[in-house]
Amino acid sequence: MWNLQIFDSSIVPTLDMRCLYADMSENSQPNQGQPQQVNLQQLAQQFMAGLQRHFDMLAFNMVARESVQEDAYNSRVNKPRVMPAAQHHQNFEQMQAYARDLLVRQVINDCMNLAVTGMNNAHFFLALVKITKANSNVSPEAQQEAQKAQQTFVPSQLDEKFNRLEKDFGILCELEDSIISLGFIMQALMQQGGAVKEPQVDENGELVLELKAVKVLSRDAAAEKPKGKLVDQRRIFREGDMLSFTDLELQLILVTVASFADSLFKAVSLYAKSVKDTNK
Repeated sequence: MWNLQIFDSSIVPTLDMRCLYADMSENSQPNQGQPQQVNLQQLAQQFMAGLQRHFDMLAFNMVARESVQEDAYNSRVNKPRVMPAAQHHQNFEQMQAYARDLLVRQVINDCMNLAVTGMNNAHFFLALVKITKANSNVSPEAQQEAQKAQQTFVPSQLDEKFNRLEKDFGILCELEDSIISLGFIMQALMQQGGAVKEPQVDENGELVLELKAVKVLSRDAAAEKPKGKLVDQRRIFREGDMLSFTDLELQLILVTVASFADSLFKAVSLYAKSVKDTNK
């Protein structure tokens, strides 16, 4: 089992920004209590821990779906001896398809929420670093300026978030295209019943999703585990196609978001280090 490692401590420092900060998400309000430390490494580790819970829950749901039997489903349905609207009752096969559709939507939606949350948190940290020149003591004026920038960043569209990170901080996000493609996939699932249409395809008439997968390089019997590396795996949809994913592809979507977050937080930390070194 491979693990995506957040931060190489030999090249990336831990940097704390002390300010009145909790969560600058779209609906949150600035914390009015005591100053808190905004620790980038802690933010990244919390993000990955949350992502792992989603990964584990997906695996659990997949196993549960594979284990359920039609007789058990029918027995559970009939247990109360009454239904809210029996004429709309769905049989076992219908519920299998419905549950599968819900699972795909949930995975894509959760991944998009996680990716956007990671970008929002990264932006607030970057704004503090830039405004304070990486000084860990954040003045109320600097905090207010960072929060103002954050309030503009949070509600912006996904592509604009990437543009702002590049323009304001020089952050080029690996797997940007994958995250944007997931946004298009979510749009097709929620608004078009899973059909790929013209707004989601590129100039070649394709919606391309690049995923990260593990390629086994060697299987040394003497080693504790085989050696492997992350490689790209492409899934291509064309205009008119219906979106569909295998169970493995759904899992790899979460791995891809983890890889995206790993590269994002490393880039943020390197930016902070460069600012700090410049202002020594």
